[in-house]
Amino acid sequence: MAKLLIFFALCLLPAIASAARIMDNPLFVKGRVYCDTCRCGYETSVTKYIPGAQVKLECRARDTLQVTYMVESVTDSTGSYNILVQDDRGDEVCDAVLVKSSDPECAIPNSGWDRARVILTRNNGMNSDTRFANAMGFLKNEPLASCAKILQKYEETED
Repeated sequence: MAKLLIFFALCLLPAIASAARIMDNPLFVKGRVYCDTCRCGYETSVTKYIPGAQVKLECRARDTLQVTYMVESVTDSTGSYNILVQDDRGDEVCDAVLVKSSDPECAIPNSGWDRARVILTRNNGMNSDTRFANAMGFLKNEPLASCAKILQKYEETED
């Protein structure tokens, strides 16, 4: 009986320690917000990152799609944001979402690049507390004059 008790204690101890780690450490969502200066739908060598842009993290229940968690943030001088998430969001669907640009010349959300899915659970084998969201972008009102030449570098050619 003593051996069985020791066996159970040894099996439960790591589980308890793991659960404590999950509940103690917050998660961080990091990402960047850019201005698509060429209106091409992706980052280029002339992409500018937007300081002061507003973003939010929004989590929804998978079955009802009701918002269960939301927090807003603002980008720093490099166009980067860092959102603190206190609780494991488990089985929820979470997205970083563009809210508002600080640049009136670059304020149109780029469809398809206006949100980024992030997995906010520790029950997925990742050891890091940081989750990286894909960059999200706004479109510049008018593309830069130099864009045609710049975009030639990105064109696919069939030889």
